[in-house]
Amino acid sequence: MWAEIATVLALVLVFEGLLYALLPSQMKDFMLRLATHSSSVIRNVGLLAASAGVFVIWLIRG
Repeated sequence: MWAEIATVLALVLVFEGLLYALLPSQMKDFMLRLATHSSSVIRNVGLLAASAGVFVIWLIRG
């Protein structure tokens, strides 16, 4: 189980790192736009993304 968790965390780092490596200007613009939103909006988007991730895991793993 721990190996799967470590693998998932490593894949998250790979995908996030690729975004910054391949699209640095777009990621910088995204961060600047993100800073203009309120904390509650950012929190709600984060909760929505986390919920979507849990739902996808539930679909895959049953």
